Amino acid sequence: MATAKPVLFAGNSNLALAEEIAKKMGTRLGNALVTTFANEECRVEIRENVRGADAFVIQSLCKPLDHGRSVNDALMEMLLMIDALRRASAYRVTAVIPYYGYAKQDKKTKGREPISAKLVANLLSTAGVQRILTVDLHAAQIQGFFDEPVDNLTASFILANYLINNRKLRGPSCVVVSPDAGGVARAETFAKKLQTSVAIVFKRRPRPDVNEVSEVVGDLEGKTAIIIDDMISTGGTLVKASEAILRRGATSVITCATHGIFAAGAAQKLIDSPISEVIVTDTIPVPMEIRNEKIKVLSVGKLLADTIKRISMNRSVSEIYDQQEMELARSQSGTGGPLFSSVDDAESSQDSSVESTLEPATRE
Repeated sequence: MATAKPVLFAGNSNLALAEEIAKKMGTRLGNALVTTFANEECRVEIRENVRGADAFVIQSLCKPLDHGRSVNDALMEMLLMIDALRRASAYRVTAVIPYYGYAKQDKKTKGREPISAKLVANLLSTAGVQRILTVDLHAAQIQGFFDEPVDNLTASFILANYLINNRKLRGPSCVVVSPDAGGVARAETFAKKLQTSVAIVFKRRPRPDVNEVSEVVGDLEGKTAIIIDDMISTGGTLVKASEAILRRGATSVITCATHGIFAAGAAQKLIDSPISEVIVTDTIPVPMEIRNEKIKVLSVGKLLADTIKRISMNRSVSEIYDQQEMELARSQSGTGGPLFSSVDDAESSQDSSVESTLEPATRE
């Protein structure tokens, strides 16, 4: 059993989310130097005692807002921090990965391709990680790439709460749309939360990151279409899908995704599209300059803080889903809750339900 000394550390890829998680838990981030040497190699130094501690390393495997760094830097920072904590005799090291990068290649679709998601899992295991906490993996089978326990949370309750409370969308007035055949299960689960029906967009992928819509199946006439996906990368699929959906009689299109990558000018592409609102979470940092009335960012800070607290106290993580179901039921009855607070409102919101279990620490 872990000692009563859990400590949070963070790399540079999503520091704002890490700080919010620490705030929700009543502590601060641990004191660690995470920078680069003169030759641009990653440099890590843990600057406090972690012997016997339950250590959590918070790092999204994505490109930081600092344009001088890359996804690879985020991965190396995490690996080095895990190794440093293990060598400093931490009792347990948990990798908190809000966005698990390198997940697009999770299987071989043709000859001479890597399985990058498995390689990253091997690297984390070799570094010494003992548990993984993540949000909405691109493919569920990635959990099986680890021999260590994996907690794969979902942001669907946060997205559903926002739609019900802020957009008043539920029931027969709307329809949940899967942007491809592979996302039908996700769409069906999300449709149950909104108590509505499902439609499917069938597409072809002539080359990587390029999609063509071939058919739309489902009743869209006179309804608000809600496209649900796990990530938004280039935005091309969503724009083409929204155009096809509107041609089929939908009154408006809203798109929801957990991870807002917004690569290759995707933000402007979506702003110029007929999509009325794009809703993502802060698992990946979204630059302030692209946030407007169309691009909305919700917070997963409370969800991750509650989960980290439960892991540290050896309590059930599954109970969180029961709490989310109750929160969703309250939303459907017309009363709101903390799960759909936006990043902009996160600093002003108070969470009295989370007890402080961590010792205060400082970060350089």
